[in-house]
Amino acid sequence: MSKAVKPSADIARIHELRSVLRDANRAYYVDANPVMSDVEFDRLLAELATLEKDHLELHDDTSPTQRVGGEPIDGFETVKHARPMMSIDNSYSVEDVRAWAARVSKGSIGGGLFDADRTAFVSEPKIDGVALSLRYEKGRLVQALTRGDGVSGDNVIHAVRTIRSVPLQLNGSAPDVLEVRGEVYWPWKSFNEVNAQREKDGLELLMNPRNATAGTLKNRDPNVAASRALGFIAHGAGEVSDEDFAESHSEFVEKIGKLSVPTSPQLRVSQTIDAVVEHIESFDTMRGNWPYATDGMVIRVDSFALQDELGVTSKSPRWAIAYKYPAERTTTVLLEVQHQVGKTGRITPRAVMEPVLLAGTVVQHASLHNYGIVRSKDIRLGDTVVIEKAGEIIPYVVEVDKDKRKKGARKVVPPERCPVCDGVVEVEPAEAVDTPEVETSRSCVNPECPAQLREKLVWFVGRKQMDIDGLGEKTIDLILSTAQSDSPIPLRHFADIFHLHEHRDALLLLDGMGEQKVEKLIKGIEDAKSRGLARVLSGMGIRHVGEATARQLARMFPDLDALLAAEEWQLRPKSITSKSEAEAFGLTDDPKDRPETGLGKLTAPIVHAYLHSDAAREAFRALAEAGVDLSSRDYVEATSQAEVDSPVAGKTVVLTGTMERWDRDALSEKLRGLGAKTSGSVSKKTDLVIAGPGAGSKLAKAEQLGIEIWDEKTLIETLGNLLD
Repeated sequence: MSKAVKPSADIARIHELRSVLRDANRAYYVDANPVMSDVEFDRLLAELATLEKDHLELHDDTSPTQRVGGEPIDGFETVKHARPMMSIDNSYSVEDVRAWAARVSKGSIGGGLFDADRTAFVSEPKIDGVALSLRYEKGRLVQALTRGDGVSGDNVIHAVRTIRSVPLQLNGSAPDVLEVRGEVYWPWKSFNEVNAQREKDGLELLMNPRNATAGTLKNRDPNVAASRALGFIAHGAGEVSDEDFAESHSEFVEKIGKLSVPTSPQLRVSQTIDAVVEHIESFDTMRGNWPYATDGMVIRVDSFALQDELGVTSKSPRWAIAYKYPAERTTTVLLEVQHQVGKTGRITPRAVMEPVLLAGTVVQHASLHNYGIVRSKDIRLGDTVVIEKAGEIIPYVVEVDKDKRKKGARKVVPPERCPVCDGVVEVEPAEAVDTPEVETSRSCVNPECPAQLREKLVWFVGRKQMDIDGLGEKTIDLILSTAQSDSPIPLRHFADIFHLHEHRDALLLLDGMGEQKVEKLIKGIEDAKSRGLARVLSGMGIRHVGEATARQLARMFPDLDALLAAEEWQLRPKSITSKSEAEAFGLTDDPKDRPETGLGKLTAPIVHAYLHSDAAREAFRALAEAGVDLSSRDYVEATSQAEVDSPVAGKTVVLTGTMERWDRDALSEKLRGLGAKTSGSVSKKTDLVIAGPGAGSKLAKAEQLGIEIWDEKTLIETLGNLLD
């Protein structure tokens, strides 16, 4: 009896949790009155996700669980706006705002702007974010368009679904079509936390929240947006199917607020322009401590009827204006430029300046972002520089006061070798040698550079690389912490991992380690020795060589020796232009028959140079001496590549859900060995989806596109002994 009751109890609990979590989101983001802690919210969200996994028939795009990320999209759909998204004219003085008010008053019929029975103006802080138009149909979020060119924008709903302040389902009765326009922003708290970590890692700092937010929304992987606490605040209307929904901007904002759409807590309605000016000045005193970046105040005529009377120009509405606050700047002297090396090898110039007070804090350091910027601004040591705080928070160098430049001021010289390991440095783009001002990054390509050691080790032992059971981040940190102790455990190179068994007694002394954990670690290391060439190449963190490229290189070369014997052009078969070159590489002259490595004319030379560098040769030698197998598990002879004959040969296959018989990575390798191409996302180019229990959005999309779908039973019946 209990088994029959449980499904209905689960379903009731799913609906209850969805309601509770939606109410919690509304309380937090709209009412500014939290009703539960973050820990409790996350616990209930996890419970809901578990229940929904058991009841896939109840999938709902508006469920709170749909905010966690999901699969990357293949591309952006460009959609025409139902109503153009126009930009607002800027002003930089109170006098300009007063002059605008006088113009719009004269432009309204009979001077009706100042009728005593209607509010004349609405003013609210101008968020320094990314403009977005949210479209709701019958209360459900169906589209999220960027401004684009004002006529058409990109649909970024994959990322917007992850923003907790954006309701996926409106709370209450709404017009059949309701477009809400507003601003997506990245709160200072989480933005600064990310930048602090990037500075610690030696990565280039994100210049400002607005640019970073734009990049986040345009990232095809929604997990990027899900990992950042983006927010949204509405400030206008697009298409609304009910003409009687609201007669003014202030009424519109009030009504969408009741539907759970977040609106500005600083919105103010005023009868006079004097009251608007007072709002501009009063908010200026508090915006330095505001939770998100603001750079002005938007003032608009409140009445929609009067807005229609005033009309628009070719670019902007006549009924609105934006007052821009001046940024605080000061000057100081550049003393030094430090060259910081981050965990990915990126070398970032960091300014060291004479301390100066700016926007309430003492500033001594500023990121110069990259050497192309240093060159384009002609920044020299000893220069007097103008610095500004972006959004009152992040200091950066705006320009050089060249009138104060001292004779003999020295140029900043980018390092030609890594300042930490003296390794090879890669400059992007490669053309930067001829046009240095366009240089965007400079990186050390030595994967064993000490500045990158810890992160490289963590990557090397990861599941999709060498997959060393028992050796995770915490254990690596424990081992690295012994470096200055009386009993150090050597861990300076990849090969040192395969000698850890020689330090068994020292490992047993580490906090949290015992006999069982050490034995598990040693066994995991021993098993990893036979992973093969592709896993080694992928694990070493070589620039431009990720998992897919490493695997394709391993398909092309039987072992490391063959790879090292190859000439540079052989790493990039796309560039082969002659039949003789193709035959020399064992390929036909048909481009369709050429394997893909992902390497091109700019990246292949970099990879080839690294493979033949002293650092790489020493790393490979040490790994081989430690017993690591550097032969390929993926190699397919050129003469047999076209002979692969199986039901999946030449097909693009996507795996989703849980496989009972195979690990998904292992099954992917088997399918590739049978001539299939495997992909991580479903698109129109997908030929086949193999779905196990727990399959979600990928399966739904495959069904929508009419793609062939197999379950595990069909897979076994179709491929039979080919998978053994």
